[in-house]
Amino acid sequence: MTRVLLVPPDTRPPTLDLPAQLGRMTGAEVRVPPAAALPDFFTPGDTGVLAAWLRAGAADADVLVVCLETLCLGGMIPARRVSEPLAGALERLALLRELKAAHPALRIYAFGVIVRVAHDNDPHEEKAYYGQWGRELRAYSTAFDRHARHGEAERAALDAARAAVPAEILADWVGTRERNRSLHLAALDLLAGGVLSHLCLTLDDTTPYGLAAFDRRLLEARADALGVWDRLDVYPGADEVPCALLARALHPEEVPVWVRFSGLGGAGAELLYEDRPAGELVRAHLRAAGCRLADCVQEAAFVLAVNTPGTRQAHRQPDFATVDTPHRHLPAFVDALRADLRAGRAVSVADIAYPNGAEGRLWTLMGGLPLADLAGFSAWNTAGNTLGSAVAFGKLAPLVTDRAAHAEALLARIADDVLYQGEVRSLVRERLGSPSPFDLGEQRADAEAALRELLPPRVQAVWDAHFAGRGLTLELGEPHLAWPRLFTGVVPLWVTEAVSSGS
Repeated sequence: MTRVLLVPPDTRPPTLDLPAQLGRMTGAEVRVPPAAALPDFFTPGDTGVLAAWLRAGAADADVLVVCLETLCLGGMIPARRVSEPLAGALERLALLRELKAAHPALRIYAFGVIVRVAHDNDPHEEKAYYGQWGRELRAYSTAFDRHARHGEAERAALDAARAAVPAEILADWVGTRERNRSLHLAALDLLAGGVLSHLCLTLDDTTPYGLAAFDRRLLEARADALGVWDRLDVYPGADEVPCALLARALHPEEVPVWVRFSGLGGAGAELLYEDRPAGELVRAHLRAAGCRLADCVQEAAFVLAVNTPGTRQAHRQPDFATVDTPHRHLPAFVDALRADLRAGRAVSVADIAYPNGAEGRLWTLMGGLPLADLAGFSAWNTAGNTLGSAVAFGKLAPLVTDRAAHAEALLARIADDVLYQGEVRSLVRERLGSPSPFDLGEQRADAEAALRELLPPRVQAVWDAHFAGRGLTLELGEPHLAWPRLFTGVVPLWVTEAVSSGS
């Protein structure tokens, strides 16, 4: 049995629970740190407790999958908010060198998140001033990168963008980015020195122009100099990376994957939170998990079925301008998935037509498929989050030894991505009168009461239609919110082997 220590970016179900479920379905043991060591929304975790946990657990562990921001700065969101000096972060990073020296057989898979330039003026996931100055900081980010790429023709725009932000705020914001970039540069040195088996540096909520793209180029230049590209991936993603690296760790061999898009031109579809078209994003996520494009479906280890938008993602569905257009044909896509399943192929579905939830029309069409036979399903948050999760499901499919754990992981994604994100969240928002997306305040209790009313019957209906009669038992817990906002729901459920009455 492979023993894995997981240090996640935070405690949301897709970043903490899903990797553990994926490990359990293959017979691996995935251990997670004590609650005190992990962040609570924007409150940093206790890095001292985390270090002690790692030192104690490394002796009998085979694999460590670690978020650099959690290890060094208390969490992915706290890393954008805390004023911790670089020296302290680098001192915590040195623990990885210590662990590798003490346990040479330990395989360490690390990932860091290039600081995003948030699309929303969120004062909780960013520093408080972002709530007021977010628009101006985004404008500066774009202007800075355009000037860096195109030269003096962009000088006037850069000067105007800089003048629009108070100097002390700009200096603090840029300084936070530079500290985190220095942390990632130090991680590249660990990779070059053999401390890390693999490193992913990902871009969260990125765009073609901006400071994240500028940081990416600096990190790529350092990777060129170090010659570490055989063990490095730099690409758009964030929350899904624990799943991708777990798949790489548990199934190290590279596998071929057949990618089936919902439209013949799906590879060229544009995405809202990534800096590249869908096809290139798919290739990046495949490589991160240790996969490659197959030359034909017959040689593929699994089929990655990607529901792309017609031409470009949109926030609200149905969208008939850029998503649900004649550039794709969903009935034919679902027919192909049915044929793949009948042929005995492992199929993992990644629904990236819209961010933050499954597409209603696709889900309706998929109702006629044997959903419990899917190797995986994902439709949450950004296209990168969805793809990385679906790829991990697919790559680990041949290793599944615990069918109850697989059913649990699959149903959990359907419950969250389809039933909560795609359906119930908007119903709760309407019931509460469209509350702030950043903080529910006193409405949290009402929101969670609505979840308890609306979600369990929907989850039970999917179970009854697609999972019942397979010798498995479902237990549902009480749905609630991970944080004081509607963005992330928690749908507790447990699947176990049914106890035979004849034994």
